[in-house]
Amino acid sequence: MLRPMHVALIVPAPFDTVSGGYEYDRRIVAGLEAQGHTVSVVALPGRHPLPDATARDAACAAMDRLPAGSRCVIDGLALPAFEGLDDALAARGAIGLIHHPTAAETGLDADLRGRQHALERRLFGRLRRLIVTSEHTGESLAAGFGVDPTRIDIVVPGTDDAPRSAGSGGAGCAILSVGTLIPRKGHDVLLRALARLFDLDWSLTIVGSPDPDPVHAAGLRALTEELGLTRQVRFAGALDPAALDPLWRGADLFALATHHEGYGMAIGEALKRGLPVAVTAGGAAAALVGPEAGVVCQPADQEQISKAMRRLVFSRTLRQEMGEAAWQTGRALPNWTQQVDGFATAVAA
Repeated sequence: MLRPMHVALIVPAPFDTVSGGYEYDRRIVAGLEAQGHTVSVVALPGRHPLPDATARDAACAAMDRLPAGSRCVIDGLALPAFEGLDDALAARGAIGLIHHPTAAETGLDADLRGRQHALERRLFGRLRRLIVTSEHTGESLAAGFGVDPTRIDIVVPGTDDAPRSAGSGGAGCAILSVGTLIPRKGHDVLLRALARLFDLDWSLTIVGSPDPDPVHAAGLRALTEELGLTRQVRFAGALDPAALDPLWRGADLFALATHHEGYGMAIGEALKRGLPVAVTAGGAAAALVGPEAGVVCQPADQEQISKAMRRLVFSRTLRQEMGEAAWQTGRALPNWTQQVDGFATAVAA
């Protein structure tokens, strides 16, 4: 049993943001506290992960106010705000919690991506350890950012026991997609792929906050109208787990055409509920899905995604067979207690 620690977790504000990354952070905090550790969450105001002056000032103030002896863990979305604080990070033995490098975010131009990559490479080198949420992310830090693999700890998200999805019970196929309305999640790709299935009976519910990128979110709604899908597609906004649960229960298929995932918590949730999945091989997303539990397509390949989903939307039998494989896969996923133990061990090392 580890001795009680004081952990300071630094994240972009607000901490109650609905996303897979923040859910991971919140579950880790709750788990550490349940084990008797003290956790202080420091939520930095300002813009992240491309920090403005407010974010940088808040990062500087956070470093100055850290309690002596506390273990400092910085979420990767907040880390770029610590530019110029390289020596302070090293002196405090700070740890990075990297869901995925911000340089891998979709929509950055080449110049900005290069600058973000150089910044992260330098800051990663000043951290005592890095905790990543998938083996893929760990490999990408070693290969693309020069991080010594011995300094990387892999702590994937846990899962909760969940009832098996009963399905819609209707003649058509109820598709659920969960992901913030940002370019990286590829909702536009999914919409265009589904628009090709005009001869099949399907509906799509997209759950995700529009707040991080309102312009992109508005563009998705406009695209839905342009494709003539307004009667089949519903944007449900950000939902907490209790409000999302009925949608999980009533879904027949989970789909996410992501360009990159550090892990893919929503995919894990779908498997845990026995839902067949249609996803793309963006980042770590494909690693969760065996060939019997769903289909995996190349990112941004609308034609391939459409063809793969046609089989699933058309055949209830195929969905049932893949759903059974998904259910068995979901049973083998780790729980949160195990993962909090791993996280605590990594922080204490």
